[in-house]
Amino acid sequence: MIDRRPFVQKLLSNRKENLRVVSGLGTSTWDLMSAGDNKGNFGFIGAMGQAVPFALGLSIAQPKLKVVVFTGDGDMLMSIGTMATIANHPMSNLTVLVMDNESYVETGSQPTATAGKTNLELIAKGSGIENSYTIDSERDDYKILKTIYEEKGPSLVVIKCKPIATPLVFPHSFDGVTAINRFMETF
Repeated sequence: MIDRRPFVQKLLSNRKENLRVVSGLGTSTWDLMSAGDNKGNFGFIGAMGQAVPFALGLSIAQPKLKVVVFTGDGDMLMSIGTMATIANHPMSNLTVLVMDNESYVETGSQPTATAGKTNLELIAKGSGIENSYTIDSERDDYKILKTIYEEKGPSLVVIKCKPIATPLVFPHSFDGVTAINRFMETF
């Protein structure tokens, strides 16, 4: 299992200028913000299930950019139908990274469906996202970077993570208008 916070930081340590990063609520946003303040980041705070649809829309609106979304298993399960939408409106510049710790860590570590029989990789493939795979080793970071920067998407990678709470690292602003305007300055 992967220690998510340093893994996210490692993936973003040498990010290219054309990369825009979206994060799902809670821990995914804290992970993204821990990698450094970047105007090319947009983190959701309290909109469960909205990060992946937002990232899909962004990839459609900005096809010359690479769009990556970091989200959790709970957030992905909340908008599971988005996988079918991505498959039916495929964008080659979109990569979805699901940080799957098999629990809702922030609200008491209740297990999600992925702690049982639910397999997000298989759901993605069954929805039609052919470039889907699961990793559970930090040594596989090169695969994700290749997926983001070199392969034609859409892609979905399930990253099996340790179910541990991490310190909160807040975004530049909690104000939605301020945050989106700051993000849009990068286009």
